[in-house]
Amino acid sequence: MRAPVTVMTGPAIVIGTFLEANLVQRIAGAIPSARLIYESDLLPVPRFRCDHTGRPRDLRAADLERWRSLVQDADVYFDFDWLDAAAMPKVSPRLRWIQATSAGIGGFMRRTGLDTSGIAVTTAAGIHAVPLAEFAVMGALHFVKGVPHLQASQRDRRWEEYPSSQLAGLRALVVGLGGIGRMVAAKFSRLDVDVCGLGRDGRQYDVPGLTQVISRSDLDDILPAIDILVLACPLTPETEGLIGAHQISTLKPQAILVNVARGPVVDQAALTAALRDRRIAGACLDVFDDEPLPPDDPLWGFDNVLISPHSASTVATENEELTDLFIDNLGRFLAGEPLRNRYDPARGY
Repeated sequence: MRAPVTVMTGPAIVIGTFLEANLVQRIAGAIPSARLIYESDLLPVPRFRCDHTGRPRDLRAADLERWRSLVQDADVYFDFDWLDAAAMPKVSPRLRWIQATSAGIGGFMRRTGLDTSGIAVTTAAGIHAVPLAEFAVMGALHFVKGVPHLQASQRDRRWEEYPSSQLAGLRALVVGLGGIGRMVAAKFSRLDVDVCGLGRDGRQYDVPGLTQVISRSDLDDILPAIDILVLACPLTPETEGLIGAHQISTLKPQAILVNVARGPVVDQAALTAALRDRRIAGACLDVFDDEPLPPDDPLWGFDNVLISPHSASTVATENEELTDLFIDNLGRFLAGEPLRNRYDPARGY
């Protein structure tokens, strides 16, 4: 067990997720007066590098009580309380700020009631933009270059020349123009894709790489002309079901859908039917209505679907970047300055 750093004059900071030892020491060194609470033997065990969910430990009642005792005076949390996030305002009544390790926390905030708690919460927006944008490009290229055909030919040991398509000159629509959507637009535009964007109505956008910004009312009109539809928006009441059966039916047969947003942004049943009937070329999906995706879900068996287990954003350097963000925000918090990526309950992100 790694003993917590205990200096009583500063804020009490709880690290609620596994971090490497050097990163814990970086946080301790950034605010030497802080009381840093990091109990690695109580935290869920990471299943892979930079896993912020983890496998729960088989803890005794005494261990659970020790955790509750340690966190009761917390002023700041790095990630949510693994034991009971909804109870954080009650268990840690002094808590003033939580730094999340994910960008898309709207649904979680509503489920736990933390959106009405009055506690400041900041997201990890921007941390995952590059890997998700690269994933979107990979998903598009997977179908544009005919990878499923190549895989089938290789399995059958069949040498059969074939024509593929090219990404350059295609038209993409990026839904969601936050940090992730902006990076997606930049990556595709550098590959000579004509990129349009859909953001929030009433906002002005100046996004490098975009040739057009459309409003929600334009969506149905533009979809028939789109080759690549990339969903990179937060899940809010406005975006839930945004791409429904009607929108999917207007896509061209060679269209590709990439979802790095949240599953409920798309009508999954309608998308499944369109893919089954090959009414669109393919889908690259990192998110689903139910996660993990049930083993009997038909999407597993489609050769025109690329399934990722909600891991497209996770890269080996994530914890270092999250620590950088936390330390920067910690300085802002202590100085009374505006926090980066502050969650807005009214917007849902």
